[in-house]
Amino acid sequence: MMEKMAFLFPGQGSHFVGMSKGLYDQYEIVKQTFQEASDVLGYDLAKLCFDGPLSELSKAKNSQPAILVSSVASFRVYMQELGIVPQFLAGHSLGEYAAFTCAGAIRFADAVQLLHERGQLTDEVAASGVGAMSIVDGVDRKLVEQECQAMMQDGRQVWVSCYNSPNQTAISGDSDAVMELEDRLANHGGLATPLLASAPFHCSYMQPMADKLLDKLNRLPYGFFKYPVITNRNAEPTAHPDKVAHNLGLHLTQPVQWERTMNYFKHKGVTLAIEMGPKNVLTNMVKANVDGIEALCYGAKEDRKKIEQILSAYPGLRKHIPTIVTRSMAAAVATPNRNWDNEVYQEKVVKSYRAIQEIQDRLEETGSKPSLAEMRQSLDLLKVILDTKQVTEEEQSRWFHQIIDETGTYYELSDYLSPSRTAEKIS
Repeated sequence: MMEKMAFLFPGQGSHFVGMSKGLYDQYEIVKQTFQEASDVLGYDLAKLCFDGPLSELSKAKNSQPAILVSSVASFRVYMQELGIVPQFLAGHSLGEYAAFTCAGAIRFADAVQLLHERGQLTDEVAASGVGAMSIVDGVDRKLVEQECQAMMQDGRQVWVSCYNSPNQTAISGDSDAVMELEDRLANHGGLATPLLASAPFHCSYMQPMADKLLDKLNRLPYGFFKYPVITNRNAEPTAHPDKVAHNLGLHLTQPVQWERTMNYFKHKGVTLAIEMGPKNVLTNMVKANVDGIEALCYGAKEDRKKIEQILSAYPGLRKHIPTIVTRSMAAAVATPNRNWDNEVYQEKVVKSYRAIQEIQDRLEETGSKPSLAEMRQSLDLLKVILDTKQVTEEEQSRWFHQIIDETGTYYELSDYLSPSRTAEKIS
């Protein structure tokens, strides 16, 4: 039986000085990914990640985009080197942004800027002293819920904000109420780890920040999903671009349903979970929730070898990365026609499609990959087809982003990507 895979993306707190340095030194795509992020941010993100200082990297305005970029870089290396596609993606808390990005729903440059701005809002909330957050280990989540409900009845504002596993939760809310709940749970054998300088994520205290963030989310363009993302808020799959902003808006005020997400994977027959990040953060959480799912981290060198060994055991499992030529043909067929001038249609659409088909026929005859010139020719012909069929500029932009994203040609063909509405350099 072949492996059924889910890719996991870590959240806040998974950063460290030196993160992704090994992949950066080995793979050009990682250097390019960090450079694109640096261009958006207006500072050298690689230098901050590799050299620190930790105090600066730990500021949410820096750590949040850094975690995203490390995760996307791992994913891109995996797709380039192995390319065997997952059945599902899921990100823990902040990691959900990386999941949506790697699924194709959010453009990378948009995600980098969005998380820089989300980080700035987070730093403001944390500095204001409104609320606190803590991880609680060693007590059943039902007991934590009961204690929260008892305190809420007394007018104390505290909630379960993450369901990580049956015996690990996070709590968020009023600072004094969080401290009191920590003491109550300690009497039951619970061990609390306060998240210093953290905003009280995933509870109603974050509603003002959610409103500000939603305003930014609603202005972003969203793309087609390549893989379904299991969302934090309800542990159910989403693959609809129109639901991304809504999900990420609710994400700040509703608890992370990670335990339910792991059980969803188990129910769907997932056998291998690969963490796309610089170190093992989520792998232990997989093991704490379900058995029968092996969890490994692609960013960790030893785990990377194990993943390659596991997947090499299935000869029928081969990486399938489509080419610009084949994807251009698919887009030409899949897009609706709104031009009923048959003469123009034959001259522009049919002839252009045949020209792309001829490129593909030559490639199949020689068994070669398309050259950069052939890729550009195919995209130029596709542009003629889409213009003639009167496909809107917004939909054309989606198609070009999807084609270039799926084929891993982000930087060779970046001039075909129209600038997004919001990705402007942050000074």
